[in-house]
Amino acid sequence: MPIKVLFICHGNICRSPMAEYAMKKIVEDKGIKDDFIIESAAISSEEVWNGIGNPIYPPAKNELKRRGIGNTPYTDFSGKRARQIQRSDYEKYDYILCAEGYHITAVNRICGGDPEGKIMLMLEFSDRPRNIADPWYTGIFDVAYNDIEESIYAFLKHLGY
Repeated sequence: MPIKVLFICHGNICRSPMAEYAMKKIVEDKGIKDDFIIESAAISSEEVWNGIGNPIYPPAKNELKRRGIGNTPYTDFSGKRARQIQRSDYEKYDYILCAEGYHITAVNRICGGDPEGKIMLMLEFSDRPRNIADPWYTGIFDVAYNDIEESIYAFLKHLGY
């Protein structure tokens, strides 16, 4: 049974899709992609209009491309659209990893609590647990990506990979 991971950020156009596709690239490179189902979502509906989500923010796409992500069918992010997390996602995923602490509060509210302890920071398993700054505001996509990559490697190490 694959491990199901959902990455969360505010709008699902920067950090969480970068995390989704960075992790897909990492697990594909390690030959363990079949061990995972990896997706991303937002706490907000701001990037979803009439049921259709916006694509990944162009500077985030550029950062993914710069890192060599998107070149395989598994890591192709061209069709990714923002979506808001739903209450039903709580049962679907084993881990719900949030870019910032306030996302944890929002996901708890949307999902009706966290009785199984699934909702945590992306950098929870890092040596330095912390929020991942929103590059929408900072404009610093490489630093956000580096933090995301750190979170993925720490998470995989926690899982024994």
